[in-house]
Amino acid sequence: MMSKHEKFAFKELSEIKKRVKELGVEIHFQDDLSPLSEPVRIGNRKALNAFAVLPMEGCDSNQDGSPSELVRRRYRRFAAGGAGLIWWEACAVVPEGRANPLQMMITEENTEKFAAALKESRDAAKETMGEDFEAVHILQLTHSGRYSRPSGTKGSPIIAQHDPLLDPRGGISESDPVVTDEYLSSLPEFYAKAAVCAKRAGFDGVDIKACHRYLMSELLAAFTRPGKYGGSFENRTRLLKDSIRAVRKAAGDDFIIACRFNVFDAHPYPYGFGCDTEEFWKFDPSEPLALVKMLCEEGIDLLSNSAGNPYYIYPQVTRPFDLSSMGIPVPDEHPLESISRAFSFTRMIQEAAGDVPVVGNAYTWLRQFIPYVGAANLADKSCRFVGLGRSSIAYPDAPKDVLSGGRMEPKKCCITCSKCTQIMRDQGRTGCAVRDAKTYLPLYQEARKAAEARENKADKERRS
Repeated sequence: MMSKHEKFAFKELSEIKKRVKELGVEIHFQDDLSPLSEPVRIGNRKALNAFAVLPMEGCDSNQDGSPSELVRRRYRRFAAGGAGLIWWEACAVVPEGRANPLQMMITEENTEKFAAALKESRDAAKETMGEDFEAVHILQLTHSGRYSRPSGTKGSPIIAQHDPLLDPRGGISESDPVVTDEYLSSLPEFYAKAAVCAKRAGFDGVDIKACHRYLMSELLAAFTRPGKYGGSFENRTRLLKDSIRAVRKAAGDDFIIACRFNVFDAHPYPYGFGCDTEEFWKFDPSEPLALVKMLCEEGIDLLSNSAGNPYYIYPQVTRPFDLSSMGIPVPDEHPLESISRAFSFTRMIQEAAGDVPVVGNAYTWLRQFIPYVGAANLADKSCRFVGLGRSSIAYPDAPKDVLSGGRMEPKKCCITCSKCTQIMRDQGRTGCAVRDAKTYLPLYQEARKAAEARENKADKERRS
């Protein structure tokens, strides 16, 4: 049987509309792009348009966690591109929680370096969008949990519970300990300290990251964990709730608190969040909706829902692609089906969140047709922002092109080739090796060569 997967080959809007109709998926289009230019209220701030740059990690900060020149360049380009909301990438709150040795980490010692990078970004936006243009900047705070690798190629996992599917992939044995309640209880203070540093650097708010199976996300599904952070819904959401409260107390009411969280893990029960207990590909909305209710009651200002696990074998749940990264199978699912599912999650979350704005995702595969779909989703209140992830790496000035010219240029769009993901998997510094080839193609090739050398060495050791 042939896979339902299809590579993008649409030239005209009518062609992709026809394919959507043939598949019977819920994706809407509209020619009126004005919703994209409408301002969006976030807490006490206002984004000047409905485009958002989603957090896309580069694995390329300085050793002390401060923004390197590659990081500064990335955010200058994002800012000059004209998005109303710029969501800065994963920033560790403790050294042992870094996903790689060059992951961002804001501290009292390097806060001024973050402030300088943020000022550069704001200045870049004024140069292209006008002196009065001011984007909202959010910094994503994280602890990488089972994917912690602070010192190099060897992982240093900090796990919330054992997982028979994920443990072997991370070299975790049944005898390895799970993180203690005492350690988890100490983390809200570190989220609060990082938030205070972010506020001092000039950020408008922070995101407490709870997606993609990092520590906070894994805790949401810690059904098998004993103690006060596992088992019941109240316990599994305890660390997230406590961290929100700690940040609010430390940073004040006028500081945005956001949460980017997984609505659906696509992972078997009792190890996956938002999944049916019998069939893990079947979505169960009960706990995700309870989570949204809890977040809103805690005074959250901004939400962004995601799904899946980029380290596992179903990246299409949140990142539909033409070509997969190495070792990832092609799904028996059309990318438009994947996109429709992601849109349905966002629609549900926005309805549950009420006035709290929700950032939509999974647009990149649509390429030059993103504006027509994004405008339709905004118009029918399926979301408040059109979030661009991989698209922003390839085509950072897409918002400006749409807002000023009414279109995206096909030759500038991300082609969903997964090279940016592959660089991360190869433990390199990531970016677009296609549209930004002068900078990132050499880095892609360097990371591939190093990864192949490690693989060959490991293979020889296994055979000897």
